[in-house]
Amino acid sequence: MTLRHLGSFVLVAFGVVLTPAASAAGCDKACLEGIADQYRAAFVKHDRKLAPFAARVRFSENHVGMAFPDGTWDTVTQELGPAVTLSDTKTGNVGIYTTIMQNDTPGFLAVRLKVQGGKITEVEHIISTKRNLSSPPTPIGDAKDFRPDPVMTQVVPVGERLPRAKLIAHADGYFSTLEKNDGEIRGTRFSPEAIRYENGMLFPEIEKGFKSGRYRFNERVRDRDYFLVDEERQVVMARGFIDHKGVLDHYTLTDGTPVRSVFREPQTWAFLESFKIRDDRIVSVQATFIQAQYYMRSPWTK
Repeated sequence: MTLRHLGSFVLVAFGVVLTPAASAAGCDKACLEGIADQYRAAFVKHDRKLAPFAARVRFSENHVGMAFPDGTWDTVTQELGPAVTLSDTKTGNVGIYTTIMQNDTPGFLAVRLKVQGGKITEVEHIISTKRNLSSPPTPIGDAKDFRPDPVMTQVVPVGERLPRAKLIAHADGYFSTLEKNDGEIRGTRFSPEAIRYENGMLFPEIEKGFKSGRYRFNERVRDRDYFLVDEERQVVMARGFIDHKGVLDHYTLTDGTPVRSVFREPQTWAFLESFKIRDDRIVSVQATFIQAQYYMRSPWTK
């Protein structure tokens, strides 16, 4: 089975200023996603000659800048897949969500590639394994059995598509709802069956969770960067950080249930997260995220 058959899948703040359009990428959608497949093949084989890299490549893994190649480029032994590929011809960004093995260690990998003139000029990885997750436990599923929500890659008919700004507004509304969550849905809407995968772990009925006020311990969702809008699939991919100050102790859900925050000290999650929108509602979310140093910032954040 080819890498293409295994499946094909993570900047600009809300109020968006886009990088140069399609001509800057030097690629149409098929070209961008073909480069994504080449990248995955090169990555697994540890051979940069198998993909069209520029002479100089800027690279980060888990928000640490380093020489390319390094990090999981040296340790990956297998792609488990299937992968999800997203692309944006206006910004030249490509997003990939996949699962990999590093020897006997499974993990969830999110990738952003920047393509300019048909060459990969930037590579951004977020790799989540059980080793680099935080306490209290960060959700993580079984990478070997994980299958992404197929709705994420489905093409939306032209007449049903929303403009880029509206898609980004839904993603930003999601983060505004998550921040200091008190039960109010802010700036977005959810389909009743909307689901979320966090490091491969399924969370159904995500609107119900938000309306309960369960996530009040999220102090802020900051450095929100909407770098990829796949208009054909109606998906937005974003980078950001969720900070927990650790000062909230006991609080009450919207139904009156008393709970205690699991965060007892300052803590941050870093993520690459994508949102599928249909019928002007969020229908599916996929995120890869890790423990980060409190108030860490990304080298990609302007």
